This record gives sequence, structure tokens and C-alpha cells, in this order.
Amino acid sequence: MSDLKQRALDYHAQPKPGKIAIEITTSAETTEDLALAYSPGVAEPCREIYNDVENVYKYTNKGNTVAVISNGSAVLGLGNLGPMASKPVMEGKALLFKRFANIDSFDIEVTHNTPQEFINTVASIADTFGGINLEDIKAPECFFIEKALQERCKVPVFHDDQHGTAIVTAAALLNALDIQGKIIEHAVIVCLGAGAAAIACMELLIQCGAEREKIYMLDTKGVIHTRRNDLNEYKALFANNTDKRTLDDAIEGADVFVGVSGPNLLSAEQLSKMAKNPIVFACSNPDPEIKPELAHSVRDDLIMATGRSDYQNQVNNVLCFPFIFRGALDVRARKINNEMKLAAVDAIRAIAKEPVPESVLQASGETSLSYGKDYIIPRPMDPRLCHRVAKAVANAAIDSGVASIELPEVYR
Repeated sequence: MSDLKQRALDYHAQPKPGKIAIEITTSAETTEDLALAYSPGVAEPCREIYNDVENVYKYTNKGNTVAVISNGSAVLGLGNLGPMASKPVMEGKALLFKRFANIDSFDIEVTHNTPQEFINTVASIADTFGGINLEDIKAPECFFIEKALQERCKVPVFHDDQHGTAIVTAAALLNALDIQGKIIEHAVIVCLGAGAAAIACMELLIQCGAEREKIYMLDTKGVIHTRRNDLNEYKALFANNTDKRTLDDAIEGADVFVGVSGPNLLSAEQLSKMAKNPIVFACSNPDPEIKPELAHSVRDDLIMATGRSDYQNQVNNVLCFPFIFRGALDVRARKINNEMKLAAVDAIRAIAKEPVPESVLQASGETSLSYGKDYIIPRPMDPRLCHRVAKAVANAAIDSGVASIELPEVYR
């Protein structure tokens, strides 16, 4: 057994199984405390909420809770492992919500026979929480599951594998293009992968200025083009009118490669065909589409990013999802819309261009970091992320009309 495997298993098993627990937030030491916490005292907030449902935010923890919900159909890069095998990931997501944004989170794993059953289950319990984070649900089901839940639920529903990945990717890529002296409107982008993350990333990049006709998306059968008749409605949005058919064809002269596929799928020869000052985001986990050591040995004009924490420029969802929800919860947003996502992109980008706090250097084991090829995006431990990203998201929710209350004093 590898050292990492054993340490990971020990981490999840000790000192007691799992990674999260529930804590009591008020006094429960006396008979009087119990009379207030439960019967008869608990009847009073029940009456107040019955008279005005908005009082649920005053008397319960609804306003600071997120449900992390999965069916286990696309667990990490491991595939359809089922609900129970997804539970460690969902607990991990709950840990990250608490650690980075002080949001209380509950993991919920749903067993179902049809996507509609999953939708009905989540919609039926959604009002318990301040927001719903969907996780590890395979494509294309994830697209219509999220859309249906957004339509049915009164709280924000956010599929992090799609939009969290897209927000962090967009922030990192826009900074990388800036450093390489390129603009997104002219960039030729190759996207290897056509699942939920890939499609969401490319759609958000288009909102940031990328030209749809300059995007070449590939699935397991090659380039997605207009003469294919095997495309679902989501892939069809990226059907390019082109004679390119393979990654070899598409990569020729490309400015950007975004990999959300599998290990070792981009060769050194293919990388050498890219345009001057290329950008490679090899985000397959745990093994990237091309190893950074190999990529840098082939191109010295490269900006390289991966999904791993042991290389520079980690594209990590934790830079986004806790703070998206923090901002949304704090103004009781009814949804997480495009304006809020783009506000998060801008806030994350801006932090990377500023001096790095000493605490971040210590946590990263670095002596210095500055905006450039090896630092295009903030590190996860950056304490500025929570306030800055959450405030940007909250303001965008207010400006776009989906917030229910004004900006809290803490942001002012």
C-alpha cells in the first residue's frame, strides 16, 4: 500500500470516522435550557415562523446551511461508484464549506431509479437549507437535473462540477492570456473533454469574450463538428464547421489547451504544434493530460496549470464555491446567476495581481509569489478570497435583482 493511500485512509478513519460533525451553538446545560431548546419553549419560534415564514432565518440555521447532494454517478475521475462511495467526497465538500466560508453543510447521498426521482427528492427537501450544491452527477443528466431544480427550488442551486470549475478556469485563463500578451476574442481554444465541466467552462469563456467558432471541443470520438449525427443537445452547441477531426488536427496553431478528460492524452509532439506563448490547462485528476515536467521541457514559452496542489497554478474549485455560496446566503439570493459567476471571476482575477500576504507564502511553502507565469491565480489558503469574492457575488445578486435583503453590515 502506498504511503499516500495509507495516510488518506488513516485521515478519514481517525480519530473517529468521517470528517464532519454537528456542534451545539447555544447553552444546553440546565433544565431551563432544555425547556427553551425543546418543549415547551420551542413552540414559540414555530408560531413565529408559521405567522411569517421569513422568520425561519431569524430563529433557525437555515440562512447559513448548504446541502451537498450527489447520486454518486460521476465520483471524481472514478466513474459511477454509487451513493455510498460518494459520501467521503461529499463530507470533504462540507469540510471545505466550513473551513473556508464558515458555512454549515450537510452531505446527502440519494439512491434513485430515474433522474426525475432524484429531482423530486431534492426539491422536496430544499427548503430546509439556504442553498443546494449538486456534486458528482454524470453528464448529460446533470444539465437537466440542475435546470429542473433551479426552476422548482426557492433557494440557489449550483452544480459545482460545472460552474465552480468554469469560474476558476475562466479567472486563471484570462490572467494567463494577459500575461502571454493575448486577448480572449482572438484565442483559438482546444477543449479535450465534452462532459459537464468542459461544456460549462467553454460557455463561461464565451461570456468572457471567447468566439464560439474558435473553440474546438473533442469527445472520445474526436472533434465535435457539424457533420456528426451522434451529438446530444449540449455537445451540439459546440459543433464546429470544420474539417478538423483529431486532436492532432485541432492543436495545430492553437493558443489554449483545456483538458478535462484523462491522463497523458496530450503528447509532447502535439504541444510543440501549438502557437507561440501557449497556455495549457491539464486538469485531469489525479494525473494530468500532460505532466508539467514534460510540457516545460518541450516549450519554454508555456504557461501551465493543473488540478493538482503539488504543481504551480492549481485550478481548484475551492477558490470559488464556498465564497459563491457565502455571498448568495448573505443576501438570501434566490439563485446563482451569470452576473454572480462573472463577478466571482473578476474578484478572483484581481487578487492574483496584488501582493501576496505572508500567511499565504507560509501555508504554500514559498518564499515569494508574484503575478506571472507561475502565479496566475490565488492560492486556496489566501484569506482575502472569502471577503472579496463573497462581497462581489453579493453585490452582483443585489444589482441583478435576485437578492432578498440588502448587503450586510459586515461587508461595508
